[in-house]
Amino acid sequence: MTELDLSIVVPVYNEEDNLEMLLAEITAALKEEPISYEVIFIDDGSSDQSFAITEQLHQADNRVIGIQFRRNHGQTAAFAAGFEQARGRYILTMDADRQNDPADIPAMIKKLEEGYDVVNGWRENRQDAFLMRKLPSFIANRLIARLSDVPLRDRGCSLRIFRAEVTNELKLYGELHRFIPEMVNFAGFSMAEVPVNHRPRVAGTSKYGISRTFRVIVDLLTVLFLRKYSDRPMHLFGMLGTSFGGLGTLLGIYLVWLKIWAGIQDNDFWDGFREFQIGERPLLLLAVLLVILGVQFLVMGLIAELMVRTYYESQNKTVYYIRQIVGGN
Repeated sequence: MTELDLSIVVPVYNEEDNLEMLLAEITAALKEEPISYEVIFIDDGSSDQSFAITEQLHQADNRVIGIQFRRNHGQTAAFAAGFEQARGRYILTMDADRQNDPADIPAMIKKLEEGYDVVNGWRENRQDAFLMRKLPSFIANRLIARLSDVPLRDRGCSLRIFRAEVTNELKLYGELHRFIPEMVNFAGFSMAEVPVNHRPRVAGTSKYGISRTFRVIVDLLTVLFLRKYSDRPMHLFGMLGTSFGGLGTLLGIYLVWLKIWAGIQDNDFWDGFREFQIGERPLLLLAVLLVILGVQFLVMGLIAELMVRTYYESQNKTVYYIRQIVGGN
């Protein structure tokens, strides 16, 4: 397989009115650059003429590659397919809606060549609706930065360039494309963020809305778990199990002490002990529930530990990432 300097991966979903102009802008942006490149359009189950146009573009320019999904799989799958197909030593992703500006590509390449593994675009002057897009994005970026310790200002910008070894390490599934920076950081790669131009949409319709907020939150929990506990799940489940179980045990001891104290205060210990009832108290139910939850979390942790060992040992996978080796074999 012939290696190129740059592969541009562009997920496409019902963008028939944008593809020709986007390719023209990419061509103009890279015309004076001494690099070889390809443009990979991944048609994510479009219902319009997007793939037919991609075929026409390929006929006119063999640097264009088209991949068509049988159905809509989502942007994560499109990125994964593009990364698998890419031949470039650098791989750049961008949206097909022409809101990302191809004129920013040369500057991003230069920034990457300063020694970074990934360069992320930052839409400094974002051209989107404030309430539906900009405000939720601002809140999400701040929240994720705080929880993940990855201080990016704009995780939602698809304009991003990688070294090929980075994409080789990324295992994308579900909707984890939103957390590529966190996955890159977890693997130990270096990142930079540069301001990029962001343009209003001129054709087609937006595929995103406020409804994806819940999915983002759930995926964030997944990423945080994988980042901190993927190779030691018992640390999480064991902590939860001992906390819940310990609290339930303390509540149980407290209730038993109340029953004993009632016997001590009565003239006849056993009469006082029997008369003080704890069986109908909600606190007893809470204590039992917490003990059961504690046991369940501990069992889940043990099962997760067995699964992790099976995952690594059966595939001979490592629990580390190597940047380079000097000398040796």
